[in-house]
Amino acid sequence: MFRSIYFILLILAVTFCKDQTQKSNMQNNASERLNFESGYSNVNGLKMYYEIYGKGKPIVLIHGGGSTIQTSFEKIIPLLAKNRKVIAVELQAHGRTSDRDADLSFEQDAVDVFTLLNNLKIEKSDFLGFSNGGTTSLQIAIKHPNIVNKLILCSALAKRNGVPDWFWGFMQKAKLENMPKQLKEGYEKVAQDKSGMQTMHDKDAKRMLNFKDISDDKIQTIKVPTLIIIGDKDIITPEHAIELHRQISNSRLSIIPGGHGEYIGEVTTISSDFKEENLVVPMIEKFLNAEIN
Repeated sequence: MFRSIYFILLILAVTFCKDQTQKSNMQNNASERLNFESGYSNVNGLKMYYEIYGKGKPIVLIHGGGSTIQTSFEKIIPLLAKNRKVIAVELQAHGRTSDRDADLSFEQDAVDVFTLLNNLKIEKSDFLGFSNGGTTSLQIAIKHPNIVNKLILCSALAKRNGVPDWFWGFMQKAKLENMPKQLKEGYEKVAQDKSGMQTMHDKDAKRMLNFKDISDDKIQTIKVPTLIIIGDKDIITPEHAIELHRQISNSRLSIIPGGHGEYIGEVTTISSDFKEENLVVPMIEKFLNAEIN
């Protein structure tokens, strides 16, 4: 009798594990099967790559430094695309987008995104920028406020004092071999010219070393509804996020448990215990769906 019970429990346990594995595989496969259109657009001397998912009100996703669409946003795109049109871009020298004979700048990235949206006939959109993409999103809201509906700044930097002092010393010694493995693999997976990784790395590092504060006056011109998000173990300091919140009059601030981009499932933060329910997409959706005052 006890042997029979043991085998029944064993079968149930094996079946449960198998079902959980199949469920996980089905979720991963569903993400891979997500329908989207992609293309290149002629943008200020670049062949700029973009992907479009879903239908509805548009939201533009702008990735972090050294990243691609997938390394920054692969986890949240399927969730956002259930309810809206997601337009994800790759900036100069990143991923599938070509380079130009010029240094990177957040101001130029803002112009490039503006031009791309004109080419795609997107007149107005919500914007979500992560890390460097958050700084670019700030520049878009400052320089092109008429195209911004709502703004989501994920771990965005506006002032040099917004990160610990050690960060600038780290950037002075930045080398390609120290670039996170996940970002290297993400670049190699999609880039046509694999040798471009060194150029991307060096231009990203140079841009950060030459980073200049966005003035208070410019930040205070941002009037669109804005959601500011950082992790409690982020590179961006809580003090910096609070100051941004104070300077952007129509803003909300959320400090989420976790590291730099962990709350959106950025690739370098993914661990074995990753759970989709820990992502902040429901909070983002609530913010985007709220009526504008």
